[in-house]
Amino acid sequence: MLNNLKNYTFTSESVSEGHPDKICDQISDAIVDRFLQEEPESRVAIETTVTTDYVGILGETRGPDSITPDVMEELGRDVIKKIGYDQKGFSWKTARFDVRAHSQSVDIAQGVDAEGAGDQGIMFGYACKETDALMPAAIQYSHEILKSLAYARHSGELSLLGPDAKSQVSLVYENGMPVRAASVVVSTQHGESASQEDVREMVRPHIEKVLPNGWMCPEDELYVNPTGRFVIGGPVGDAGLTGRKIIVDTYGGAAPHGGGAFSGKDPTKVDRSAAYAARYLAKNIVAAGYADKCTLQVSYAIGVAKPISLFVNTHNTGTVSEEALANAINKVIDLSPRGIREHLKLNRPIYAQTAAYGHFGREPANDGSFSWEQTDLVEALQKELG
Repeated sequence: MLNNLKNYTFTSESVSEGHPDKICDQISDAIVDRFLQEEPESRVAIETTVTTDYVGILGETRGPDSITPDVMEELGRDVIKKIGYDQKGFSWKTARFDVRAHSQSVDIAQGVDAEGAGDQGIMFGYACKETDALMPAAIQYSHEILKSLAYARHSGELSLLGPDAKSQVSLVYENGMPVRAASVVVSTQHGESASQEDVREMVRPHIEKVLPNGWMCPEDELYVNPTGRFVIGGPVGDAGLTGRKIIVDTYGGAAPHGGGAFSGKDPTKVDRSAAYAARYLAKNIVAAGYADKCTLQVSYAIGVAKPISLFVNTHNTGTVSEEALANAINKVIDLSPRGIREHLKLNRPIYAQTAAYGHFGREPANDGSFSWEQTDLVEALQKELG
């Protein structure tokens, strides 16, 4: 976590929807969505793993019997098809699936059914004024570069690019705010016929489009496919697993992370829902003008409804005391697991789209997704704090 430094260079990375770990996150969340679509009170904890021509799905569920292993396999194949994998060694048509899901533990279920948290844990939220989305700039731009490339690939504009890609943006900070890119790294899978220079020229406009005017890094600090070749990609080149990209999913290392992954979990799991609530609160505090940056921590015990602790840090940028902010939070939102789910309306099939390009800094949508990115708590905070 960055504290009182004023002048420094900071780096964050993102990975594309076709990265092996992100394939797994998307399959796991597609299964969560199907359970919640058919039964909003379903319990789901699904892990996915991928490697060459193989997808494994395992975990615990409690919900409609209609969601069989065959249905989970169908959902997985559909995710892989949408990403764009139909290549030798990994295709939505030919990959072998092994589904090993079973019923949720009754010991866990009794605590959750009593309105308690689904597990113990610590969750963090963060917001800052570096971007319009109130996100750290390096992770936000890393995501946007890959989203732009993916859109161009899906549209056919960049048909020579493959689904697997990574980005990394290093920003120079002066007086605590980002002012330009020191370097940018993009590695993207590509077809046999594309040279390294071809790929560089395909990628460059998408970096320039995302970075603010005048922020482009020096030419010798732009690294595109620095190994020289990236034809073999996806699960053929590397295995994947749900939940291995938690820093990509959150704040790119600019803020703490409690350690729990999000994807594959229904919202009774505070790893997911409380992390969303913490981001929601931090963002609303910054949006309301009470701080330029805010870190918030909340913790839980399994089977216990009330949070064990609530911590607010405004990094010496606050206009009111952190104690006052914590007191106001406890008045404007119920931070019990059910209170969070009801306030943010989380028992809906809204999670598949969170599983690539970050869970935060996204636009709230009409289907209720990214409700934790709304700033609709500003007025309530102002009423409590004056």
